Amino acid sequence: MKVYLILFSLVFVFSTNAQKRYKKPKNSLKTGTFYGYWGYNRSAYTKTNLHVVGTGFDLTLKNAKATDNPLPIGSTYINPATLTVPQFNARLGYIFKDTWGISIGSEHMKYVFADNNAVKLDGFVTPGADSVWSGTYQDQPVTTKREHFHYENSNGLNYINVQLTKFKEVYRPRMRQWFRINGQFGVGAGVLFSYNDFKFANHYSVSNPTVSGMGISIQAGLRFEFGKHFFIQPDLQTGWNWQMHVRTNPNDRNWYAKHNYFYGMFGTYAGFMFYIKAKKNGCDSCPQW
Repeated sequence: MKVYLILFSLVFVFSTNAQKRYKKPKNSLKTGTFYGYWGYNRSAYTKTNLHVVGTGFDLTLKNAKATDNPLPIGSTYINPATLTVPQFNARLGYIFKDTWGISIGSEHMKYVFADNNAVKLDGFVTPGADSVWSGTYQDQPVTTKREHFHYENSNGLNYINVQLTKFKEVYRPRMRQWFRINGQFGVGAGVLFSYNDFKFANHYSVSNPTVSGMGISIQAGLRFEFGKHFFIQPDLQTGWNWQMHVRTNPNDRNWYAKHNYFYGMFGTYAGFMFYIKAKKNGCDSCPQW
């Protein structure tokens, strides 16, 4: 939370000082526009083959389902001390060329292995390693129980990424120049930093941190801009996550999980825009909005 507050504070101070020196036009798609946003998301995941390895077992749970984990609407979403607890997205970007932006962001998702999950079990469990499963399995149908087996990245499945975005004006009323709608399409890639909770084989641990893999994504949305500095942005995102090594035991690096899956996400964000001196977005003669 402190990192995000520091970043936004630096951006605000820098942009405010820049605007004191230069008269700024309102053209958010021109070179020299700095933007950022914060908001919340919901996500859905495709089925996956979850491969778990540890002392006395090497198993794949095939066709496993998972869900996100949203918090009920309440004070958590507006309390500064708890802003990072729900599923949130944050991004800072810069228009480096007219209608083209580069940004860095974090999608804080939550991935929870579904209860009563009907899967096919493949692999082995050494006798005595677990109280329920034992022996060799080959596509054996089972239904999991949370008190026996559970896996989640609920304290954070964080997709930290760089995104290239193309913007395009969609609508600007002639008589109300304080408002405009811009469309955007972005492609991104980055790393996955996760906190894992895991229960199996008489073991239970929470919040095991790991740089667990990589992801790629595409995003499309609309930006409803009000005045010079504020916008609301709903968007859709889809991507692929490959978690190559999710640590499941803080005391043993040989305990891990791995899997890959596609996801879909809907988010809504509140954002800001500032204009720094640049060749095409820092002149006194530019049209004023």
